[in-house]
Amino acid sequence: MVPAQDEALGVRAHEMTPVLRVGLLCDLPEEGWPSMDLVADRLEHHLRVEHPSVAVTRLCPPFVPRVGRFFGAARGTVQPIADRLMNRHVDYPRWLRREAIERRFDLFHVVDHSYAHLVRDLPAERSLVTCHDLDAFRGVLDPLAYARPLPLRVLAGRSLAGLRAAAAVVCDSHAVRDELLLHRVVPAGRVTVVPLGAHPSRSAKPDPGADMQATALLGAPAVGTPELLHVGSTIPRKRIDRLLEVFARVLDRVPRARLVRVGGALTAPQRARAGRLGIDHRITTLPFLDQPVLSAVYRRAALAVLTSDAEGFGLPVIEALASGTPVVATDLPVLREVGGSCVSYCRAGDLEHWVATVTNLLREREQDPARWLMRQETGVLHAVGFSWGAFATEMVRLYRVLGRSAGSAAADLAAPHGDDGT
Repeated sequence: MVPAQDEALGVRAHEMTPVLRVGLLCDLPEEGWPSMDLVADRLEHHLRVEHPSVAVTRLCPPFVPRVGRFFGAARGTVQPIADRLMNRHVDYPRWLRREAIERRFDLFHVVDHSYAHLVRDLPAERSLVTCHDLDAFRGVLDPLAYARPLPLRVLAGRSLAGLRAAAAVVCDSHAVRDELLLHRVVPAGRVTVVPLGAHPSRSAKPDPGADMQATALLGAPAVGTPELLHVGSTIPRKRIDRLLEVFARVLDRVPRARLVRVGGALTAPQRARAGRLGIDHRITTLPFLDQPVLSAVYRRAALAVLTSDAEGFGLPVIEALASGTPVVATDLPVLREVGGSCVSYCRAGDLEHWVATVTNLLREREQDPARWLMRQETGVLHAVGFSWGAFATEMVRLYRVLGRSAGSAAADLAAPHGDDGT
């Protein structure tokens, strides 16, 4: 077949492919969950640029301040919890109903499982939810182990009911999928796994503009002053207490080490712990950063450290590796799934193991440059396998399955992966 005929057939095939109108239901930005905003941003970008057969529209109502108005909460900052709950559970569903959203789209994708209650106001057979972890539901699934106030359990139960009703659930990792199935939240045939990606700015190659901005925030990198980097929030499962204890002991062996934390200020108890440990003067805290600047901060770090007790994916692991920064992380199944053999793993409560692992790696960095370079290059190559483009492509496949037949979609979801549902 001649090229002109190939091109003509391709055009006709494209014209025959029906355009799917997909509503992307996103978090309220005022809630301050950067990782959820990132998922929505990257998915929307790749759908628009690479998948013309999908017409994506970002859905999110305006935030209505109530309590925050009386306490002077500034625009663009994380709003009071009462306002966040009212907007998430009352205003958002009301907006969906008022705008008759269900009539304007073929499919709906709820980007964050903690917003899964929105499925209750949408056609469930045309709704897909991304489940990043089970944290939001633990007070319902295991109330004895995870005590939660009754109002929060009720709201979590609403979201869990929405997740159960959705036609499809997408997990970031097999570890989360396995936990969903263990708790019998949804049948295996309705769940598939699609890993997240590393931001395209994550690279070991210099970016002069971003690197200069990182220097303005942190000062020029100093010889003999290795930086340990932690990226993420200060919620309990991130185990900032463990991070501080490890860093204090590392300082005993590497007195010029520095801890850089990206993700906002420490809580009052965490600051108090740092003070008691005598390490507060060696900690630099940064807010959540623009992506290129965050990439520069990753690049200049000696090590990224992830001390969490639980993760749904562990995005800092793959982002650090993509930036050429080796990682030390808690030995969790999900982090082994994401980091593979490129990451150094430590037993959760074994502080000596953590300290020995970190100090040995810092020693290798100083004394064995060839081995260190190989470690960096191996991590970069590993991270190539995690891309937002691949994430979006798999989402389009799932959208098409749901679009073909809402009734039979669940049975087809895992077919391309050879998943027998066990």
